[in-house]
Amino acid sequence: MADRGLRAPAWLEELVRTKRPPVPWPDVVRFAVTIPMPLVVALAVGGGLDNGNALGAGVFGTTGALVATIAPQAGPLRDKLRRIASAAGFGVVGLLVGQFAEGGGWLPVVVIALLSALSGLLSGINSALSLGALQLLVYTALSSGLMTPLPTWAEIGCFFAGACWATLTTLVQWRFEPEDPDRSAVAAVFTAIGSLLTAAGTPAADDDRRSLTTALNDAYDRVIGSRSRSAGRSRQLSELAGVLNAAAPLVEAAVAEARGGVGADPQDVTAVHALAAAVRGDRELPDERPPRLEDGPGPRRAVRHGVRLVWNVVGDPEERAGAAVPSPEEDRRARLRDLADRTVGSAESRSFALRLALCMSIAEIARQLLPIQRPYWVLLTVAIVLKPDFGSVFTRAVQRGVGTLLGVLVGSLLLTVLPRSPWILLAMAVAAGVLPWARGANFGLFSVFLTPLVILLLDLAVPSGSGLVQARLADTLIGCAIVLVFGYALWPQTWRAPLDEALRSATLALEAFVEAAFTGDATERRRARRRCYRALTELQTQLQRRLAEPPPISTRAAAWWPVIVQLERTSDAVTEAVIAIRSGEPAPDLAQVAVLRRAIRQLEDDVAAHRPPDDAEILADGVLAPVAREVDAARRLVREAAPGR
Repeated sequence: MADRGLRAPAWLEELVRTKRPPVPWPDVVRFAVTIPMPLVVALAVGGGLDNGNALGAGVFGTTGALVATIAPQAGPLRDKLRRIASAAGFGVVGLLVGQFAEGGGWLPVVVIALLSALSGLLSGINSALSLGALQLLVYTALSSGLMTPLPTWAEIGCFFAGACWATLTTLVQWRFEPEDPDRSAVAAVFTAIGSLLTAAGTPAADDDRRSLTTALNDAYDRVIGSRSRSAGRSRQLSELAGVLNAAAPLVEAAVAEARGGVGADPQDVTAVHALAAAVRGDRELPDERPPRLEDGPGPRRAVRHGVRLVWNVVGDPEERAGAAVPSPEEDRRARLRDLADRTVGSAESRSFALRLALCMSIAEIARQLLPIQRPYWVLLTVAIVLKPDFGSVFTRAVQRGVGTLLGVLVGSLLLTVLPRSPWILLAMAVAAGVLPWARGANFGLFSVFLTPLVILLLDLAVPSGSGLVQARLADTLIGCAIVLVFGYALWPQTWRAPLDEALRSATLALEAFVEAAFTGDATERRRARRRCYRALTELQTQLQRRLAEPPPISTRAAAWWPVIVQLERTSDAVTEAVIAIRSGEPAPDLAQVAVLRRAIRQLEDDVAAHRPPDDAEILADGVLAPVAREVDAARRLVREAAPGR
């Protein structure tokens, strides 16, 4: 206990937590070369920093290269290009529309408010549009600061040329990347199964089971998302979807084996890793499948059966083609309904759009009224700190705010030491090279290195006078204060831990899984299990976000942690019961299944009504007995957590 007293609060530890990702050297080289290169070329051709036209062309070219270089993330080439197009396209729109947000009066305030609301709604559609929505705000704010002798059409042309240069370097890097992201995502599922089998009976099994759920979610999202947007590779993607579906019995068996503490057969672990290598394309599967297992515990035999099923699909092209999942027919009305649900139909999207519009409007008013050297920097800070995306506003605001402050200090000091010197290009290359590593480590750390790049570009275009460091720090503090007060503290939902909806969704998904597990066919069971574990993963994500908030939000969220773990245990118990039935145990009485489902539905009602469940024990026997015990434990934990809500 004394040790705990010397540590920072748990929410603060979560807030400053920094990952230690490996250094992505190909990205480091691409960023360091691509971003400053347009400026280097323009200055070399134009004769140095004294040529205003060359400097303006280089600044806008490097700005376009910066946007298009940061945009791509790990994934298929089509996703990389889609993100580049979104970021660069909305950046151009921001540069053009930002001209109507200059000067004084209410017109700029209205323009900024409308753009911010649109940005907030767009961010709920998908990650590419979320990135584009951010660039829309950033370049609307920057348009008043990027002043060069060039006409508008030339500025936009240089920006576009820089984005094309960054796209070219992205294509070159992709050409030499050995892995197919879709195959790698599916192979990661089998790698996770191997890790879970190895950890069976050890304390690491729970974490490995969560990792398997995450890998499954990622694989389905990647393959299904790719199929919905692809025509030329639809056959390969359909086969990968078929491999995922064929792996469902193996996933169920692995979860049951880990839950029961049954040690895995080493031959199964080796076979699963061989399946992963074959899906990735590293090597072919051996001709002979692992032999059928007639003796041993039921979960172990189920694992072997699952391995043999997937072995057939992965190893035989005809089997793989037969397992291929046909692409669903596209329904335009359904897509429009989904689009409406993600934007104007979503209370979360509407709330965020309003919050974003309010903060940006206040920043615009501050830009007009406060006597600050670079008024656009307040708008820029708010746009970066209150990124149009969902998550913990407090975490993002503090991490990005502190990172932006440090970045302002670093960039301003560089300009003080290297005023309009060619050495600035080297400093830009170093800062750009760190960005891909910092992006995987921490939001704030990414801002520490991104902000100096923006500062160096802006001050090359419009040199600053004395007091640069103090002015930039003051502008950044004003922007961060606007976000934390008007985008966070004044909103009532900020001070609640909104886990109720995620808890209810997870509970309903669990009830549907119980129904499908004991009354549905294999396809219904597989889909219900996937929906259940996906809902639990989303619940974990929501909890993790709330744990980084200050009290009382973090303490209220932490009270639900045991309940979430217990819901996961209940799902694992259902999976174990399915495997037991498959191994020869009698099927449960459907009346007992109905009682169990009613108890889970009642648990969902109790969470919705903020009332503790009753303490009546659920009676069940056979394969349902362990499930009933886990549900009873979940109800007890909800009773304990409800008063601390």
